[in-house]
This record gives sequence, C-alpha cells and structure tokens, in this order.
Amino acid sequence: MTTLVLGAGVTGVTTAYYLAKAGHKVTVIERQPGPALETSFANGGQISASHTEPWATPATLPKIIKWLGRNDAPLRFRLKADPKLWSWCARFLMNCPHPRALINAERMLRIALYSRDQLSSLKKDTGIQYDQLNKGILHIYRDLSELTAANKRVQAMNDLGLERHGLDVDACVALEPALKAAAGNDLISGGIFTPGDESGDAHTFTMALADLCIEMGVEFHFDSPIKQLIAKDGRFKGIETQANTFEADSCVVALGSYSPLLLKPLGINLPVYPAKGHSVTLPVTSSKEAPSVSLIQDELKLVYSRLGNRLRIAGMAEVAGYNADVDEGRSRLILKSALALFPNCSAPELAEFWSGLRPQTPDSVPVLGSTKIDNLYLNTGHSTLGWTMACGSGKVLADLIISQQPEIDLNGLEISRFS
Repeated sequence: MTTLVLGAGVTGVTTAYYLAKAGHKVTVIERQPGPALETSFANGGQISASHTEPWATPATLPKIIKWLGRNDAPLRFRLKADPKLWSWCARFLMNCPHPRALINAERMLRIALYSRDQLSSLKKDTGIQYDQLNKGILHIYRDLSELTAANKRVQAMNDLGLERHGLDVDACVALEPALKAAAGNDLISGGIFTPGDESGDAHTFTMALADLCIEMGVEFHFDSPIKQLIAKDGRFKGIETQANTFEADSCVVALGSYSPLLLKPLGINLPVYPAKGHSVTLPVTSSKEAPSVSLIQDELKLVYSRLGNRLRIAGMAEVAGYNADVDEGRSRLILKSALALFPNCSAPELAEFWSGLRPQTPDSVPVLGSTKIDNLYLNTGHSTLGWTMACGSGKVLADLIISQQPEIDLNGLEISRFS
C-alpha cells in the first residue's frame, strides 16, 4: 500500500513514521526545503496535556472584549471582511458556553494523554534525542483570583486522568529555584504542577525522526508546493505539485493552517483558521538563573521551555489571516515578560524572534480521520498543541489507514462534528 503525507512538520513526519512502521510505502510532500521549517520550527517546546483548555470558554469572552485594541493582548483578533473568519468566529462563540467547553476539554485531553504515551514509547524504541526534559510543567499565577479559578479546575482534570497538584509560592520556588527573584517581587502567588508533562525541541525532534523515516524507506520531496488534490468518483487518486504528479492508494493532509485551502476545491469545508503565535529564544548565559522546569504563565498565555542551553518563550496569539511576519512589538513584550521573571538568565540583545501560524479550530480540538473523499484523511487543526498531540495523532491516522481499530475513541475528533 502507498500513502502520501502532505506536510513535513511534526504532525506529518510522525504520521509518516507510524505508517512506515506499519509497512506502508510512504512519500512525504513538503513545500519548504526541509522538515519542520514552519509552525514546528520554533514553537513553545512543550508536550503539555495540562494546557488542554479550549480557547472558547465562558471566561474568554469578557477577556477578549477587555483586550480589544491592545497590542499587549495575549489573544488579539484583527477582524476584517473575510467570510471565513466571520464563519469561524460564529462557531467559536457557539463553543463558549460551559457545557461545550467541558466537552471540548475532554476531547483535547483524550488525544493529548494518548499522544504523551506514544511519545514515550517512540523514545524507547528509537533512542531519539531532542533536548528533552521530563520534569513536568508548572503553571504559575500572579493574580490570586486566577489561581483560585485554576485550582477549581484541577479536580476536573484529575478525574479525566491528568495528574495535577496545587502549589503555594514556596513550593513553586522549591520546585524551580530560578523563580526565587520573581517570588520576591510578588510576580507569582502560586501554581499548579503537572508531573507527567515534559518539554523538548520540536524542530530537532522532527528532523531526527525524518532521518529515521528515510532509513525506513520513506521518500521526502522538498521544495514541492502542492497545486491540487486529485479525486475521481469520490475517491482519492493523487496530487499535483508544481513539478510532478504523485499517485497513491491513500493520502493524509497534515498542512496545518493551509489544509482548508487545498481541501475546499473538493467540497470539504474545514473550519481551521490561522492564529499567529510568536516566540523568543534566548541563549542561557547563567544556568542557575534560567528555569529547567517548563513553565506556563497562564494570565499572559506564555510558555517557557529550557532547550539545552537555550530558553524558549512563546505565546501572544493573533487571529489575523495568513500573515506570518514577526511583530517586533509583540515579540519584545514576550521578551520583557521573560526578563521580568528571570532578569539575569540572558541579555535582551541576544534574543531571536520568530512567528508561525497555528491551525486553530473553533473548538480547539484537532480534526483527525476520514473525509467524504474515500481514502483521503485529515491530521490537522491542533492549534497550540501540535507538538503535544503529534505522536498520538500520527498513530491514530496510521491505524485508520491500515484498517486497524484506533486505541482511542475518535468520537468528537472527526470532521463530521462540524456538519
């Protein structure tokens, strides 16, 4: 059996790996000159099942209104005359009520926990290295009301299988001594710790896994922008790139934010919209002054990951269409927040700025599985959790394509939920 995987980010490459492991002949098509050069390149670096709270919640709406027009808003909407955006926003609003948010959180956590387990197995099988740290993730809070609200959600997440613990300030500093200065300046009031989460460089991981895939017989075609999908009589036939035509028995679309553009001519309306995120990478000049436990600063929607001798800080979501340009103003806000917590870990002039487009669904749940076109599959819409969900999503898609029952329930994860 032959399968095309469209996209060589962390989602596409993990899919290719599991398909090759199952005995498929796999070809990966990628427009960039190498793997993981877009959304997977400099993301937050966290495998964070603890971050599976959907964007659309009852608490989000008043915050969005408060943030309107502010350049420092953690989530910023740039509304414009784009029917796709307005349709997406309408679906987003429909997912804000509390019952819907709970359903979406369970769906996100289902794939995130499964994916975390699959990554663990993959590491044991391959010995892959990617600046990984298995020290958990600590959510920190400055505002007591935000901390109180977050603590109320801990038991609900524990009931769904995610181990979490509330910590006071002293316990946070004991866990991560680099927070001592921030605690002394009243920048944190407490936190919530998830010991099973971890961190690592998604770009390094994807490149290493792509090399393993090549050893397993996977073919990669880089510098190959895709022009169209080819289907006949309701069945997938192949794809056309700018230079070649590729035929295969099946195909997985793992193109992130660009997936809907390729699917629309086939009558598949995928409600995925790009959400730009920024990251700042700092070389660590003082190891003791930089965190080694991954952190999430919930009020600011910023994540911190120690990647070897680097500190990666990412966040600042912006719904503004297909514009991946770095916004230096927002990047410097991220840098300022990082140096407020860890003032002596590095120097601001050493910072590297980056931005990428996250594929955001209205309910924050990824879209996995089959489509109305026979043998055409989707693995996209992971938003900020592509790295978190990559291994589990790739394994699910491989199981579906080889006609093996997936190990998790796909109810609520398929595109049919938008019908």
